[in-house]
Amino acid sequence: MSITHPHTPASAPAPAPASASAPASAALDDLSVWPASTVRGPHGDLAVGGVALAEIAERFGTPAYVLDEAEVRERCRTYRAAFPDAHVLYAAKAFLSRAMVHWVDEEGLGLDVCSAGELELAVTAGFPAEKIVLHGNAKSPHDLETALRLGVGRIVIDSPSEIARLAAAVGSDGRQKVMVRIVPGITAGGHEKIRTGTDDQKFGLSLADGYAHHAIARILDQPQLELTGLHCHLGSQITTVKPYLTAVRRMVGLMARIRDSHGVVLPELDMGGGHGIAYRPGEDSLDLAALARRMRAELAECCAGAALAVPRLLIEPGRAVAGPAGVALYRVLAVKHTGEKVFVAVDGGMSDNPRPALYGVRYAPRLIGRHSTAAAATTTVVGRHCEAGDVLAADVELPGDIHPGDLLAVPVAGAYHLSMASGYNLVGRPPVIAVADGLARLLVRRESLDDYRSRDVGL
Repeated sequence: MSITHPHTPASAPAPAPASASAPASAALDDLSVWPASTVRGPHGDLAVGGVALAEIAERFGTPAYVLDEAEVRERCRTYRAAFPDAHVLYAAKAFLSRAMVHWVDEEGLGLDVCSAGELELAVTAGFPAEKIVLHGNAKSPHDLETALRLGVGRIVIDSPSEIARLAAAVGSDGRQKVMVRIVPGITAGGHEKIRTGTDDQKFGLSLADGYAHHAIARILDQPQLELTGLHCHLGSQITTVKPYLTAVRRMVGLMARIRDSHGVVLPELDMGGGHGIAYRPGEDSLDLAALARRMRAELAECCAGAALAVPRLLIEPGRAVAGPAGVALYRVLAVKHTGEKVFVAVDGGMSDNPRPALYGVRYAPRLIGRHSTAAAATTTVVGRHCEAGDVLAADVELPGDIHPGDLLAVPVAGAYHLSMASGYNLVGRPPVIAVADGLARLLVRRESLDDYRSRDVGL
């Protein structure tokens, strides 16, 4: 049940690099990282969900995000099929809107949120609060008050100070289900800034220094808090199964020690998410079928060895659900030749996608809206912002005749784009347009100058 793509077989080799004399289209025609509904249209265009991308750009303007509803739903179903006995939670931090809330709910997933804002949006959109888990390494009083007011299903305790604060907020007559986030001391993830299973970062409670054991004892001593299980999130963009299996062994070992020390058998184990996806053709992604099969087997074997009942498994995919379903659209504003470098400047940048600047992420933009027979040229796509680091895609192959007015489309743009977007230079965050069955509809409108003016109240 791994998420494979119909455009390219899972066993296909990575595409060969473009030759200097080959037409750009020959090298840039790989659609393996695009939504499954993507088809080639006339005049060099692409259509997603039955809607031409150039048409979306004309209708809604650029920059813009396009989200394929069918791709989101299919990825939810794939997770449910791979983990039929687990509780699959969509990680809302990847991308959240009211429409996304409905899709996730209708496909039978729970929700993982990180703030009162995400929680409030989900619940007011109709999502059942009892199917939501609240995370956060530094939850504010407002976060906790909102979670308790709305009746959130689980709160993941991330630090010792949260224990007393949460117990006090619950009150003597209340009871709240909680989990505790454990740092297992495992290095995994695509970049040092997105590795959260090691002992040298801000999340969770460490096994190595005893903080986890001490916190668990304190939680069990609070009658207002019901400890339902352990939580472990190793990081993001993990493309191999082995780190998850190591984490399962360490989590089960801790569950056995909790039973032996406190006489408590925890019924749940949340192994987080971080499932890696490919951003460019030929890149590695996590084999979901192998992960599900081997994680369940490892959990059963470890629990049998410790004489423990197998806990219910929870997992939290976010990027792997939303990321491949999104496409970002940009209009070229300028083309500049500086020495041997070719810079293509577009009407977006780090305000709508800070990930290249933060993590060095590589994308594969593509010319759409016209057919080019020009030879491919090595190009760097940059944004419009006043930062030298505002680079969207460095050293990529684009047609050598690219010019102002052209449209670029960037696949795998559904996760951590809008959710991490900023108001830098007051350019306004882009809209989100859903496509399905040949129709396009606005989900999130473009941020406007009126929005900035209305927020600025001090004169």
